[in-house]
Amino acid sequence: MLNKIIKYFLENKLVTVLVLTGFVAWGIVTAPFGWQVGALPSDPVPVDAIPDIGENQQIVFTQWAGRSPQDIEDQISYPLTTYLLGIPGVKSIRSSSIFGFSSIYIIFSEDVEFYWSRSRILEKLNSLPSGLLPDAVQPALGPDATALGQVYWYTIEGRDKNGNPTGGWDLHEIRTVQDFYVKYGLNATEGVSEVASIGGFIQEYQIDVNPDALKAYNIPLHKVMQAVQKSNKDVGAKTIEINQAEYLVRGLGYVKKVEDIEKAVVAVQDNVPIRIKDIGVVSLGPATRRGILDKDGAEVVGGVVVARYGANPLQVINNVKAKIIEIAPGLPKKTLADGRESQLTIVPFYDRSELIYETLGTLEEALSLEILITILVVIVMVYNLRASFLISSLLPIAVLMVFIAMRYFGVDANIVALSGIAIAIGTMVDLGIILSENIIKHIDEAPPSQKLIDTIYNGASEVATAILTAVSTTIVSFVPVFTMQAAEGKLFGPLAFTKTFALLAALIVSLLILPTLAHWFFGFNIKNKFLKKYGHYGLVLIGIISLFIGQVWTGVLLILFGIIGIVKNIEQLKNASLPTVIKFLLKYAELIIVLLGVIWLLAKYWLPLGASKSLLLNFVFVALLVGVILGAFRLLEFQYKKILTWCLNNRIKFLIIPTILILLGANIWLGFNAVFGFVSKGFEKVGWNLDQTKGWSAMSQTFPGIGKEFMPSLDEGSFLLMPTSMPHSGVTFNRKIVGQLDMLLTSIPEVELTVGKLGRVESALDPAPISMYENIINYKPEYILNKKGHRQRFKVDKNNRFITVSGDSLTNQEGLSKGIEAKELIADENGEYYRNWRDHIQSPDDIWNEIVKATKLPGVTSAPKLQPIETRLVMLQTGMRAPMGIKVYGPDLKTIENFGLQLENVLKGVPSVKAEAVFADRIVGKPYIHLNINRDEISRYGLNIEDVQRTIETAIGGMKITSTVEGRERFPVRVRYPRELRDDPEALGKILMQTPTGAQIPLSQIIDFEYVRGPQAIKSEETFLVGYVLFDKRDGFSEVTVVNDAQRTIQDKIDSGELTVPAGVSYKFSGSYENQVRAEKRLSIIVPLVLGIVFLILYFQFRSVSTSLMVFTGIAMAFSGGFIMLWLYGQSWFADFSVFGTNFRDLFQIHTINLSVAVWVGFIALFGIATDDGVLMATYLDQSFDRNKTDNIKGIRAATVEAGQRRIKPAVMTTATTIIALLPILTSTGRGSDIMIPMALPAVGGMLFAAITYFIVPVIYCWREERKISKGQS
Repeated sequence: MLNKIIKYFLENKLVTVLVLTGFVAWGIVTAPFGWQVGALPSDPVPVDAIPDIGENQQIVFTQWAGRSPQDIEDQISYPLTTYLLGIPGVKSIRSSSIFGFSSIYIIFSEDVEFYWSRSRILEKLNSLPSGLLPDAVQPALGPDATALGQVYWYTIEGRDKNGNPTGGWDLHEIRTVQDFYVKYGLNATEGVSEVASIGGFIQEYQIDVNPDALKAYNIPLHKVMQAVQKSNKDVGAKTIEINQAEYLVRGLGYVKKVEDIEKAVVAVQDNVPIRIKDIGVVSLGPATRRGILDKDGAEVVGGVVVARYGANPLQVINNVKAKIIEIAPGLPKKTLADGRESQLTIVPFYDRSELIYETLGTLEEALSLEILITILVVIVMVYNLRASFLISSLLPIAVLMVFIAMRYFGVDANIVALSGIAIAIGTMVDLGIILSENIIKHIDEAPPSQKLIDTIYNGASEVATAILTAVSTTIVSFVPVFTMQAAEGKLFGPLAFTKTFALLAALIVSLLILPTLAHWFFGFNIKNKFLKKYGHYGLVLIGIISLFIGQVWTGVLLILFGIIGIVKNIEQLKNASLPTVIKFLLKYAELIIVLLGVIWLLAKYWLPLGASKSLLLNFVFVALLVGVILGAFRLLEFQYKKILTWCLNNRIKFLIIPTILILLGANIWLGFNAVFGFVSKGFEKVGWNLDQTKGWSAMSQTFPGIGKEFMPSLDEGSFLLMPTSMPHSGVTFNRKIVGQLDMLLTSIPEVELTVGKLGRVESALDPAPISMYENIINYKPEYILNKKGHRQRFKVDKNNRFITVSGDSLTNQEGLSKGIEAKELIADENGEYYRNWRDHIQSPDDIWNEIVKATKLPGVTSAPKLQPIETRLVMLQTGMRAPMGIKVYGPDLKTIENFGLQLENVLKGVPSVKAEAVFADRIVGKPYIHLNINRDEISRYGLNIEDVQRTIETAIGGMKITSTVEGRERFPVRVRYPRELRDDPEALGKILMQTPTGAQIPLSQIIDFEYVRGPQAIKSEETFLVGYVLFDKRDGFSEVTVVNDAQRTIQDKIDSGELTVPAGVSYKFSGSYENQVRAEKRLSIIVPLVLGIVFLILYFQFRSVSTSLMVFTGIAMAFSGGFIMLWLYGQSWFADFSVFGTNFRDLFQIHTINLSVAVWVGFIALFGIATDDGVLMATYLDQSFDRNKTDNIKGIRAATVEAGQRRIKPAVMTTATTIIALLPILTSTGRGSDIMIPMALPAVGGMLFAAITYFIVPVIYCWREERKISKGQS
């Protein structure tokens, strides 16, 4: 069947061309890189930086203004949580009760559809039992988004026509514009779920009532409230017809200005109206605020745009930017005192699209470099330009086909998903290599009478089954990734799809399209004598024209090809006796030119030595690097017969090598004690203690086992500093601190912009108290980037000094000291890159260390290293604001806090824990003033509790009575006592309370004042009270290691009696490490099952258990090789040398890499390709023994060597392309490289060590055949 399909496409080339054209055009249309598609409709794959791995979560948000966390918890959070627990599909419920509001987080199972869960919650909220919640309290469902949807943050600032800040605007003016114009304008954008405001002042009408005037006029406070309420009302009186025309009748009574409220009548005494202005002062003022935004030390107003769940983040951001352009001209403007015109302008300070473009830029560059380097390998290994073009054409076509599949299978493009293509490149090109190499071999061996199309068919059909088997094992090996659940499933599921799409696309292109292209490529021949003779002159002419129109590369290549063709056609040279070297150069001239051109392009765009080194040095380095690796493989190919012969003659000695390597890999993975612990225990039984010997201790220290973590952190290009102040701190103190933090952070040269948030945004997605800071720190990229996230070159003079727009020239360091920006330099494709960082800053970690040094302020805690997206994900998953922590459950808040503080002290003593980042929640630390009502006293005056509470609520807190309607704007009207009677605790007792008899009594006569400490926030999970102890790991330690160390230390303290767990208290460790533990448990079950399936596929291919086991040894060797490479990356001596002034450790970013899910995915990808060489070798061994029937050992070994020699070239080529294709990823420094490198490293190490299967399979195969003969002879 497969051969029939190959033959159909080979014979029907029009169908092949139409299919190919369709795939290419459709792929360009759906590509996620923002390519210009011209007349084609653009339908790109949705794009984000990383997958949303947060929980399937909904938020129920309830406001109850002025109420304490305890009131909120007792009367809203707890009863509502218990009621919502019965919703189908609920996995868990967390709640947070903070001053004035309750947030309940309902986490659903992953299989529950997002909007279905929202409808179930709405059903519940619409049928709340009477009395469950206080009167006038109405819970609401949060936005249809998650916190990860916060894709665009901005401030609104006054700017002049040149874009310079002007000032001249009050914060309440800007906040009004934000709340009633910008917010609604942006909220109407497609894909936006919510736009929330932060900062500035909300304007309100404030009525400060004079208690002495109330006493003098004998007017109770509630009458003032009624008067205000009645003074703000419009009515409609239907219609009146006058002269057959209909008039609408309106009674206008809405408050429009302060005077309208002042004239409201409260009472009439002796026919004299007593108005509001007679008993108080009416003014415009700021409402109490629980959130502040600060930019570089100055207060600002801003907002956050939240993308709807399931929307394309990049498209949403682009839509928002388009809407901003639309509404910007209509924003208010004013003329300042100095004559300048200032207009309010929307200025972004966090734009997710920058990270998305930089991530895509890294991946696009990695894919492009992989394709280039693969072309280079193919040219060197094949020595055939036509075959090289044929194999190389597979990659771009297959990648475009992957984009089509991603678009219509709903797989978003992000760093992880596109990495699936990157790690599949080597395998994809292997298919083309196997097919093309076999076709070439058939063409070389075909009889002259055989048609080319038949030869190509024979070559393609011969290896089609082997290719299909290789692809099948690779795809099946990825089944464990498809079975991952929760966060790891969301993270790596897209990668499994893209890798599978890539392999299927490569399979389709290899078997259906490449044979047709091979027929054209190998059958192309210029028969016209005139063209054959003078066509090369035409190439030179076209090349010269290309040079004039700016196509330098095209022009140079065409001229060189033309000149070589002319030289080859010179008759004298054809007949001349030339030296061997000249003949070789002439024969392979075109190949050498293309090879040098590809190396030059690769060096130009890869720049492995860095932008600071010249292009020539990079060119030489790339040539040497690829030359050394390919040279080693070519040497192996040429010496293969000798080495294999020795291995066959000394098989026991040879097989010791892979045995040692497998044991070494196991030691690195599990640790020496885990692998050989049984030996130690055995000797202990006879009284020998091996654990204490120097040799055993040395091995245990050398091989402790690889550290574990969930995921390497993605460098987002910005940090999120989240310190906290003490719970008792107020708005004034925290406002000062957040401003100081921003100014200190801005002073760091590498920091581009700092915006600090204090408290919360007006959104259900942000339940932060006023003691919590969030400072978004945007740091500069190492080199100036363009809009697409690629490094930008700038014009330099002959001394390599950058030329500015003004005509000056300066060095990079001089530019840094002067604060030169990109707009002051001249873009030039042939120029140099401009570095933004000082010399001693080599990585983002160095910038973070500068941040930690700069932000040590008294009264403020330190903070773990966090980034915006990372933090949102951690908080969504665990409710904590740190990647690691302990959740303490208990019967009451005080007990939880005390035990948490004890855990804090214990954790600070754990060596692997960063002591300064340990922080236990100070739960009961907020100062409270309790007004205890004396029931005996109020009964004497004829008062009830409600009367007293209303007075307290209104006079002290201020009560919102009504809202004005002023066009599109709405402002609250609030009644309260003057500030001097509200801010002084002693003055509170003088507040007057009217009795039923008309007498006015001070509150001090009926209330006892009490100062206590209470909670700032109350958290619970599944209705149980909880507190958090946050901590972070020291550099060089893995997450799982740190948690294990902490668990062991705490347990030791408990066992020794130094730490006592109070009655009713329990604790558990929580954080992202839980994902690693869960994923590892699942993989430990699934991976063996899948390896079994791979074995079955091999068995069905060979119909032999022993042959399948031989091929299976490739997986064992690859597994060991991957772990050996991980171990080497953690050794300080490994690759510690320099070439051309560049240290190899820096070049390949060699550092400790922990065993994360990303690394496991790399291993799983490796399992699929590790058997490919073995499959090829075993296939040809079977064929060789079928052709060469023998009954003696010498004949068996000869047949083995023949099969090995026949397949060593494609085997070496596949291994070389897999390894070399991943080199650009290992040296990549752009956004996303920190996730790609751990996935690529196992493949590099694994394939390098799996090369030993070139010998293992033939040796064991030969051994088996020899044993058969020995048994037969006996």
